[in-house]
Amino acid sequence: MITRILTTILCFTFVLGFAGNPDRQGESGAGELLLNPWAKSAGFHTMNTSFVGGVEAFRLNPAGIGRLNSDREIVVANTRLYEGSTLQLNGLGYAQKAKNGKGAFGVTMTNVSFGDIEITTENNPEGTGGTFSPSFFNIGIGYAHTYENKISVGLLVRGISENLTALSAFGIAVDAGVQYVSGANDEFKLGISLRNIGTPMAFGGNALGIDVVNGDIGNEYIINLENTSKSFELPSQLNIGVSYDVYFTKADDGDGNMIADRSMYITLLGNFTSNAFSRDQIGGGAEFTYRNIIQLRAAYKYEVGSVEGRENVYTGFSGGASFMFKLNKSGASRMSLDYAYRTTNPFRGTHNVGLRLMF
Repeated sequence: MITRILTTILCFTFVLGFAGNPDRQGESGAGELLLNPWAKSAGFHTMNTSFVGGVEAFRLNPAGIGRLNSDREIVVANTRLYEGSTLQLNGLGYAQKAKNGKGAFGVTMTNVSFGDIEITTENNPEGTGGTFSPSFFNIGIGYAHTYENKISVGLLVRGISENLTALSAFGIAVDAGVQYVSGANDEFKLGISLRNIGTPMAFGGNALGIDVVNGDIGNEYIINLENTSKSFELPSQLNIGVSYDVYFTKADDGDGNMIADRSMYITLLGNFTSNAFSRDQIGGGAEFTYRNIIQLRAAYKYEVGSVEGRENVYTGFSGGASFMFKLNKSGASRMSLDYAYRTTNPFRGTHNVGLRLMF
């Protein structure tokens, strides 16, 4: 049954993977859906499709929501986007295992902070002295189910809200994904996710109207002309990723069986991303884990068919680290401080900082 499910998904996703058109680059909207607020996965350039877990799975592969290392997880994060600009991305997420142990659910919220933008008009192109700040907010609710720890499937529904002064747009997006684990020590992992499939969005509001003076001199009157905003598509995306854990030593499980010692190992990963409204991307990376105390990660992403000087803003190197601490003697409750840096072109990079609580 599992083989049939994976074969069907792979055939379907490979068809979608070659359905993109680079000529459509820049035609989608709601680009904030491609921004990653979570520091741990950002250190991989958001390419850990195959093994992302917990709250961070909400932004990449909802099948990983159930792969929590604890019963519950809370994550708060802040991202300084494109160092040198005033943009920031804030995230808050919660995930919890169901009572049956097979499923997990959660909710996540993200918000883009633009800072204060000066108001300009036709009559005051140098500014009116006032400022405004757009509000781009989305909230997602997801659920994942795991079958015998080998295969997990997940679904997420996200509401998208974009608001400016007297102008707003709203849409719904759906993410779906699957993760498959294999090997004597669960060292091989495969992940596939399809993101941002949803309704077109269009702006509406009083700001689309304009007052026009009409009539003869002495008999002028004002009429309000309302413009119609053209709708735009969401930036749909397909991710296919694999990973493999390399263990340095083995340990006795107490029954005479030698199993992998997970106190120190390296995870190698590869990922392919097909973007419906931009060029495809490929990349790879690695993560070193030591005794669930420290994790170091690095990755490199390349845009297929890119022209020098016209690459996606996120190509090249990324790296990050996690530092984990026990909150009680048993280690059942833990805290993790996460950091990631991604090179950008242009600007001076993007910095992610996150705090995870696992209990």
